[in-house]
Amino acid sequence: MTTIKLESLHQLGLDDRQISIYRTLLRLGPASIRDVAAESGINRGSTYETLKQLATKGIVSYFPKGRRRVFQAEDPERLLSLGESKQQALTVAMDQLRKEVIPALKQTQSEFSLGNVRFYEGDDGVELVLRDILDSCGKNPEKGYAVISTKTLREHLYRPFPNFTKQRVSRGIKVRVLAVGEGGDEAEFAERKWLPAGDATDASYIAIYPPKVAMITLASNKYPVVVIIDSTAIASTQQILFDTLWKLL
Repeated sequence: MTTIKLESLHQLGLDDRQISIYRTLLRLGPASIRDVAAESGINRGSTYETLKQLATKGIVSYFPKGRRRVFQAEDPERLLSLGESKQQALTVAMDQLRKEVIPALKQTQSEFSLGNVRFYEGDDGVELVLRDILDSCGKNPEKGYAVISTKTLREHLYRPFPNFTKQRVSRGIKVRVLAVGEGGDEAEFAERKWLPAGDATDASYIAIYPPKVAMITLASNKYPVVVIIDSTAIASTQQILFDTLWKLL
């Protein structure tokens, strides 16, 4: 039996000992605990406990023969029933998580904790932010977000996600950009206003998509560092500041 097939059995909740004893029973046919233990190389106490576990799962059955119990493996097709039962139980659990458990846990969650702030590094972190913007804004009826972006960082922003703008436009997501310094490509569903760069050479990108704010900057060797803050209060304050500045330009 290949590793892939064994992994499939593991996904059904069977451990290596259970798989070994089940396969032993398939080879032996109806057999006593002693015979199964001898054939599998597992001591009789562990063999008996494992056979009981397999019987509970419905893939082993037993019948009395004199003063002993004789065990037999159910047809391997029964494994499909075991998988279907697990799948149904998982579906019910997922439904309970969405409707009951997660809402109840959120009520006990503090307004702000370390869980509200996430740190990422490298191009993978930048791509995560860009995808999070698409996913979050796509679910928002307003389908829009705001950005403050410097020229220095714009040169690196879409390196890990070159078709970001194309996907944003295809989803009808609008963006307003306050660009620090010249440059920046024009695109559909995008408005842009410019701020003078002055002597500023810092690389930074701030995306405001309530209830989140994402900030990207470049460390040494142009290595991106990313922070995402999930806070309605902070996002709202940043949005007010952005809107105020936007109106003044």
